[in-house]
Order: sequence, then structure tokens, then C-alpha cells
Amino acid sequence: MENRSNGLEQFILTSLEVMAGLFILAIGAATLAALFIYVKDRSQTVSTVRRNFPLIGRFRYLFEELGEFFRQYFFSMDREEMPFNRAQRSWAYRAAKKVDVTVAFGSTKDLRPEGTILFVNSAFPTLDKDAVTPPPLIIGPYCKNPYEAHSIFNISGMSYGALSKPAILALSQGAKSACCWMNTGEGGLSPAHLEGGSDIVFQVGTAKYGVRDKNGNLSNEKLRKIASYPQVKMFELKLSQGAKPGKGGILPAIKVTKEIAEIRGIPAGEASISPNRHPEISNIHELLDMVNHIRDVTCKPTGFKTVISGDDWLEALCEEILKRGIESAPDFITVDGSDGGTGAAPMPLMDDVGLPLIESLPILVDLLARYNLNERIKVIASGKLITPDKVAWALAMGADFVVSARGFMFALGCIQAMQCNKNSCPTGITTHNPELQHGLVPAKKSVRVANYQKKVEYGVGLIAHSCGVAEPRELKREHARMVVGPGKSIPLNELYPPVN
Repeated sequence: MENRSNGLEQFILTSLEVMAGLFILAIGAATLAALFIYVKDRSQTVSTVRRNFPLIGRFRYLFEELGEFFRQYFFSMDREEMPFNRAQRSWAYRAAKKVDVTVAFGSTKDLRPEGTILFVNSAFPTLDKDAVTPPPLIIGPYCKNPYEAHSIFNISGMSYGALSKPAILALSQGAKSACCWMNTGEGGLSPAHLEGGSDIVFQVGTAKYGVRDKNGNLSNEKLRKIASYPQVKMFELKLSQGAKPGKGGILPAIKVTKEIAEIRGIPAGEASISPNRHPEISNIHELLDMVNHIRDVTCKPTGFKTVISGDDWLEALCEEILKRGIESAPDFITVDGSDGGTGAAPMPLMDDVGLPLIESLPILVDLLARYNLNERIKVIASGKLITPDKVAWALAMGADFVVSARGFMFALGCIQAMQCNKNSCPTGITTHNPELQHGLVPAKKSVRVANYQKKVEYGVGLIAHSCGVAEPRELKREHARMVVGPGKSIPLNELYPPVN
């Protein structure tokens, strides 16, 4: 027994000596590394901070990198953050999870800033028994295959490539369950889009991904092939998007996998940069020609997406439509506000170009009304509309439909990590790293996508009924007011008088 005890003691002592030796070696290695970095920083001439404060100055980069995350979770108030604050994200998360979205002890929303929208409750709100489901709208009445759209709130364009396969599949399955449509974005039609079973709007971007020939030109043969899928209900010609008006799509080389390259018709492993406009469209005549060409080839409703900063070109477009006949009109126009932002974009374009939707939507709606085209051309609104109040405002202003990208990203589990363009999204939504994608289970997230869509439409209904109308599309400008100064708001129908 004594020999065993001595042996155990000797083993422990030896182990401690080895551990101590390893610790000393680690300290020594760390000291040498720190000395090397100190000398390197002191001698380099690029960074002033590191040259004056070697080694310690490097912590600046770490704190700068982590700053946005610490602000998000520890320092920012519920209504302070951009692009979406904690209150908005929390509502989207809770709606997607189908848990209680009521609040207690009063709102944390400041109702005083100029531009705040306040809905006008009726003295006699709509009873539940008098409420009705919004009827479907027909898009493309002069088209061989018009689309009967049942949903008010739909999924905006997000490309396969920018988004991962599990994310696209979850969105498609969720859209199918919620009976809403899903826009492909400019990245082409993938098997994941079709597998989910939802209605699909195919977007034709400036690079014609998915419908381009070997020279990059629009291919009628490929258009017909895409249109042959019964799920593809409409085609959207993308002129510009809110994140980067005047700049084409940007997909970093690290995200251009072999499969994505095949779907888009481009080389794998090379950055995918779209032209900043369609080379064959330089005026409103060519724009109408292209819209009609795609519609004639596909026999399906066709419209275009754009950011609006003025109405001169739109007036010319309306006049040309009336000359050609209303059959020549686009079946819909998607107006994207400059507050859009899922796509990677240069900061000068993201921050400083284009009008926000609160200004551009009434420009479009009123112009179409002035030319009596508001029944012919459906208006789809896009740009930071992720909660029921925002959707209700868009409908009151005259939009027929609302689409959202980032709202549905929150439903998928997006935490606003701002890593969308770096292939390092921690929630697996915008990355092609298999390990990160592993956390996103389409069968589970698709349920949340459907829950979120339904909760938004339900919330819009609550606002509509409070205003005394039977369904959301009956909301008009007189049902809301805008704060214009301290203690003062004006009805929207006075700010934006109806067109006679």
C-alpha cells in the first residue's frame, strides 16, 4: 500500500512539474510573440496608433469590430438602433415564433418626431362579424395567364447566392403555407425555390442571370423555360433597388459556388457584378418594349422594380402608355425606397441616393391616378416595411401590395449581425459555409416564416378595423395623420390631396 501511495505521489509531482514547465514555455512564447509584435508595430509606418502605442494599439481594431454587437445588446435603447431597432426586431421574432406580441404599461415609441404616422381610430370600429378577408387582386388582366394574388404581404427579392440554400428553401416552404408569393431576386431560379412549392415572381436583373445566353443577352428560349414552371406567376424587370440605386448586384467571389454559377450562367469562384442598368434600355420607349417583349414571350404578367427620385420620366412613361394603349402598360410597378438594404452596396449609394418610400410612394400613386392608370398598373411597395403599422401606411397611401426582405430574414432568425456580404452569417442565412448553414433547419424556420406573414396581415387588419373599415385595402389617406411639428399632426389626405 505504501509503495502505491508513493507511486501516486510521484506521478502527481511529475505531472505538476510537466504542467509548470508547459506553463513557463507558454509564458515565454507569449512574451516572445508580444516582443515581436511590439518591434513590428514600432517600426512600421502605416498606422500612427500602432507606431505610437505598439501592441496596445491593436486592441482598437478588436473594440471597433465588437462595438456594434455590444451596442446592440447592452447599450442601445429599444428604439435607437438602425437600420432596425430592438423593438421592431423583437416584434418580428415573437410574431414568427407565434408567441404573445402584446405589450404592457404603455408604448416606448416616441410619437413626437416629425414624420411619425398616427392612425385615426373610428368612433365606431368594425365589429369582427363585419370584417372581411381582402379579396384577391388580378395582376395582368390583358395577359394570357393573369395572376390572381391572394396576399397583401409578400416576400421581396433575395437571390440564391446572396442567401443560402436552407434559407431559400425555408422561405419557399413558408410562402407556400402562408399563400403568399416569393420573389427570386436577380440570382435566377434554383431548385430550392421550386421545392418549397410557393408562387414565384422571377426577377430579371441587369445581368439576366438564369435567362441569359452565352453572350449575356436575354434568351427567349430560357425565358420560356422559366415560364413553363406553373409556380412562376410573374416576371419583374429590375431597374434599380433601394440599397444601391444606379449600381448592379454584387456577389463576392467566395459566395459564387459551382451550383450558383450554373444557375446564373457565370464562371464559378469569380465575383458576380451586374451592370448598373440594362444595356438595351436607355429610355422609356425601350423600357416599355422590354416589358412587352418579356410578357409576349412568357405569356405571364410583367412589371418592373425601381427607386424613384422624381416624376419626369414617369410622366413620360404614362404618356407613352396612353399613346400605345393601356394593354402596353407594365402590369405592376414595384417602388423600392432608398431605405431598402438587403444587398451589399457602396456606402455613398446606401446612404445618400434615392428617395425614401415615405416620399416616393405617393409620387407614383398620384401620378398613376392622374393618368387614370391606377387600376391598370398595380403598385407594390418595398422598403423597411416589416411591421403592421408600416404595411397599413403603405396601403393607405395607395399601394396594392407590400413586399419585405429583411422582415422575412428576421423570421428566419437573422440577428442583424451585419455580416451579409462576408459569408460569415452566424444564423446561416447569408452564408455558404456548411457548418453555419447547419443551424438553419428549413422545416422549422418555414413555420416561422408563415407565422410572421400571417401575423403581419392580422395586425394590418387590426388597424383597419380600428379605423372603421372592413378590410385593409379600404384604408385611405384620411385614416392616418403625420406629425409635422411639436404637438401638431395633419391628415395625410391634406398633405397629399387626392387626384381628381
